[in-house]
Amino acid sequence: MNGRFGRRWACARPAGLFVPSEYIQIAIAARSTPWWRVDASESAEATVLAARPEPVQIVRMANHARLATIAACAGDPARANILSMLMDGRAFTAGELSAAAGVTPQTASGHLTRMVDAGLLAVAQQGRHRYYRLASSQVAQMLEGMMVVAAADPAVRRFGPRDRAMRFARNCYDHLAGQLAVALADRLVEEGYLVLADDGGAITSSGRAFFSRLGFDLNVQPHRAFCRPCLDWSERRYHLAGTLGTRFKSSFFEQGWIRQRSGSRAVELTTLGRGKFRDVYGLNVDA
Repeated sequence: MNGRFGRRWACARPAGLFVPSEYIQIAIAARSTPWWRVDASESAEATVLAARPEPVQIVRMANHARLATIAACAGDPARANILSMLMDGRAFTAGELSAAAGVTPQTASGHLTRMVDAGLLAVAQQGRHRYYRLASSQVAQMLEGMMVVAAADPAVRRFGPRDRAMRFARNCYDHLAGQLAVALADRLVEEGYLVLADDGGAITSSGRAFFSRLGFDLNVQPHRAFCRPCLDWSERRYHLAGTLGTRFKSSFFEQGWIRQRSGSRAVELTTLGRGKFRDVYGLNVDA
């Protein structure tokens, strides 16, 4: 820049502030005030402020960075094994998780710290042990969805786990998955007790009466879906999740209809449970 305005800008420019000449020209052209009445320092300040990211843009950038961090955490094979082991809803020590991941305790410790920092895991101290678990049901839902996507490879002819027991019934964090869970959801929909769709789920009036007779707590928990579908990893159909799915699982364990299989996410059907599923829900199930 040269001429009168260039000299004025040289005098009025705040110390240490550099603004390219083309920015000043753009800022001046956008104003209705004649150029000879423009305070150059004011134009420079307006241009710099205009170049700052908007608050919404900053939030989006932060969200993208967090998404990349979470994706990187789940992208390592050892960390993926740890997350898969925690999908049954239980908490494990670092030693137990390192064995499952096939890495040394020192390596596992680094992985666990990274996943805690990313918000994927929560840790609780009990005695001299630290127990790790998934941080929330949203994390479990994300992982189940990733398993479905990962198994969608056209070269893979069979979806889900190879273990027959895991395919029949397993923990999906705080609710049940597998053939048993899908069959139960199908029956509840057929009887008109539930409505499950891609965008959510709901209990019908007849369903409320049915669940009340069974003694289910139908109170809604804040900040959590009460009834929602979850696409099953192995069956590729919906099973029941949300607060209602959690209460089903808890009820079945408490009444002795199912029991946890040692060292696995798989759930076993008891003799009592086989009869109860037939009598109460009309399901003829066999593991």
